[in-house]
Amino acid sequence: MVTIDDAVIARITKNGIIFEILVDPDKALEFKKGKPYSIENILAVNQIFKDARKGEKLPNEDLRKGFQTTDIFSIATTIIKEGDVQLTTEQRRKMVETKRTEIASLISRQGVDPKTHIPHPQQRILNAMEEVHIDIDPFRPASEQVPQVINKLQPIIPIAFEKITVAVKIPIELAGKAGHSIREFGDIEKEEWTSSSWVVMLTISAGLQGALYDKVNGTTSGKAEVKIVKRESV
Repeated sequence: MVTIDDAVIARITKNGIIFEILVDPDKALEFKKGKPYSIENILAVNQIFKDARKGEKLPNEDLRKGFQTTDIFSIATTIIKEGDVQLTTEQRRKMVETKRTEIASLISRQGVDPKTHIPHPQQRILNAMEEVHIDIDPFRPASEQVPQVINKLQPIIPIAFEKITVAVKIPIELAGKAGHSIREFGDIEKEEWTSSSWVVMLTISAGLQGALYDKVNGTTSGKAEVKIVKRESV
């Protein structure tokens, strides 16, 4: 069990009442993300507070108003799962960096330079994000933050989102080996079999074209043909 001095506050407001508990920062965060933990091992003290730092406890009447129960462990579970858990400085730093990398990866895989139609490398995106001092929310999904990040990056890195439809022609003897790799990039929209080859059509984010080429060439030893047949902005 974590000591009170090392604990952080988890908080939720219900029916106008603030409910706080003192929790182990690491276990509470992992529990909030879905890792199974005994709630007894997360709490620093088995008590629900109005103000945890001042030690102001809440009466059972307020607990019933907020949670229809006075069971401390049940209430604590709800507070951690649905409320806010304070982060330590190190936790926040790690979460922000992980989310920053995830956002840069999404932009690199989905966006391209509108002049060259070539994806920006992930590290270039990360460097640009650092240059313009973009604030990252460690709790919001990366996909939700991509639009605002792109708006701030546009003055120094032009980015466009495009989709391309690609035709891939593979020698028939290599179709089985290459088929699985191609399907990793999306659903095959059209296919045609000839006596010597297998031709497939699929639409992917333009940023994935390099990865598709590498995958197809790697599984066919460079014997496949890949051609962009359509490009469109999204």
